[in-house]
Amino acid sequence: MIGRILNAKFLPKASADTQILVLRVGIGLTLFLKHGWEKVSMLSLVNPNFADPLHIGTTPSWIFATITDGICSLLIVLGIGTRWLSALCFFNIFVAWSLMHHFAFFGKGQGTDHGELIVQYLVAFLVLLIGGGGRYSVDAVLADK
Repeated sequence: MIGRILNAKFLPKASADTQILVLRVGIGLTLFLKHGWEKVSMLSLVNPNFADPLHIGTTPSWIFATITDGICSLLIVLGIGTRWLSALCFFNIFVAWSLMHHFAFFGKGQGTDHGELIVQYLVAFLVLLIGGGGRYSVDAVLADK
């Protein structure tokens, strides 16, 4: 009885594909709603106040962040190019965490108070990079053809 409760055997068993679907939709929508929408809704390919951590210019940095946060996140929700787009999102978030937030994780000050969320994004995109979109994705439908 206690083993059944501890292992949550009362819940229906979900397949790995269902779990990847939930992860894909959850992480993709979260990234889009928090970071992507603010970039896409500006309808501008230029943001002179945007950070330039890689020293490629504010405009290319802004465009890359807009593409990863605003477009790639929604394509990941649909499961289109999941592995490649997860790699792009992972790269963008890792650059921000390493070069802008200086790997802050436990900080309490300005710009250091959400390191654990950044790490959760990184882990989720790493899982999608390794696991792909799963059976319930456009990737899977296209692979069958």
